[in-house]
Amino acid sequence: MKKIVFIEPKAPNLHIFSHFPLPRLGTILLGTLMKNRGWDVEIFIEEMRKIDYEIIKDADLVGISTITPTAPRAYAIADRIREMGIPVIMGGPHVTYLAEEALGHADFVIRGEGERALMELIDARENGGDYSEVSNLSYRKNREIIHNPKQPPADNLDSLPYPDFSLLKRDQPTKGGRSTIPVLTSRGCPFDCSFCSVTGMFGKKYRFRSAENVLAELRQYNSRKNMIFFYDDNFTANRKRTKELLEGMIREKFKFHWTTQVRADVAKDVDLVKLMKRAGCHTLYIGFETVNPDSLEEMKKKQTVEEITQAVKVLRKNRIHIHGMFVYGFDHDDWKTVKKTVRFAKKAKLNTTQFLILTPAPGSEFYEKVASENRIQFRDWTLYDGHHAVFRPARFSIFDLQKAQIFSHKKFYSMKQTVKKFFKGKWIDLAVAHYARKLNRTWQKRNKTFLRAVELLRPKKGAKITLDYKEEISLDR
Repeated sequence: MKKIVFIEPKAPNLHIFSHFPLPRLGTILLGTLMKNRGWDVEIFIEEMRKIDYEIIKDADLVGISTITPTAPRAYAIADRIREMGIPVIMGGPHVTYLAEEALGHADFVIRGEGERALMELIDARENGGDYSEVSNLSYRKNREIIHNPKQPPADNLDSLPYPDFSLLKRDQPTKGGRSTIPVLTSRGCPFDCSFCSVTGMFGKKYRFRSAENVLAELRQYNSRKNMIFFYDDNFTANRKRTKELLEGMIREKFKFHWTTQVRADVAKDVDLVKLMKRAGCHTLYIGFETVNPDSLEEMKKKQTVEEITQAVKVLRKNRIHIHGMFVYGFDHDDWKTVKKTVRFAKKAKLNTTQFLILTPAPGSEFYEKVASENRIQFRDWTLYDGHHAVFRPARFSIFDLQKAQIFSHKKFYSMKQTVKKFFKGKWIDLAVAHYARKLNRTWQKRNKTFLRAVELLRPKKGAKITLDYKEEISLDR
């Protein structure tokens, strides 16, 4: 039996979900396909299981999936494995856009969706090694780099197997409570926000699994012991299909508590929101991004501040928890934007939030813009995680952009706000607030060197801005 190993490298820095690791489904789906093909499969999700090179040494192939902040770690792992004489395939968002960079560390790069391409690659290897017809593949031939054409993403998502989670091994067993199972019901997004690189991976066309196909997968899981996280970028993109799925979940009498990502426009359909609640929706992750109208227009979000406000009202009325996601660093952002955003998050009584720093992700329109304007300050991919300022914003210094993120978390998760949650009996929100406060402090301590570096980059004319906020934030230096 031939053997393939799949690896998902760990993030190099603390991030908002550091203590809640959830594997990307691509790795497990590819592992499932190879298992169904008759191969011996091992999967190392490094956040959950330490890489064992003794297990890897007799592999015929190794596949490594990487996003931008894990790319340096992925390259280091790939270099070590190739030194062992084992061919390496790389995939994921980062190498989709920077395939030639990745080919300095890998034998093959699969750009975009990998299921069909991997099967074609294995077919080619088993039939003499002619890779010219393998879709989405980048590789070297006679020292020349070849980029095979990308094929349109597969329309029939029902043809994909259900992920085999028995392949997912952990060094430490999960401790009590409900375990979270990731389920993907759609791919693609037509909105193409300027800072997002999703469309390069999955295309601009929404593609959906049928409601019955998703229900059949959900029947495999224990709804009293498992939570579901629907991995979709926009779970309610096709409202008719979403309602069919939710009605099916209610009909099946599932007891799942589930969470997912939606846009603020979900609140325009109140019947849909009520149906989501009846079907077990606990929390919605919503990319509000900003309450600055100019920034919303700049990022091509195609939503308004009024829609954001209405979404909060409707969801709160239907007792659905809201995790609001905000981003700082657009050209129209300044300290007024920061303070206004925090005030909004507190006044709206969002259950939880995350305030991230705009990051020029390779493959995004925003990356091309700031790169062409020579505004990228750091090209260390490990810093491209939404927690480190890596480019020079337009209306305040890179140091103040970094401070804005820390300031916002301190204000939203202040002790005063935490006490309010205690007296209101919001125990989950209270636990998240405690975690967020601790994470914020720990992150600052571990990133002292980086914080000093960005402070040195602060122009003198920005000193007044910094002094204005000196009393409001300490960088724990």
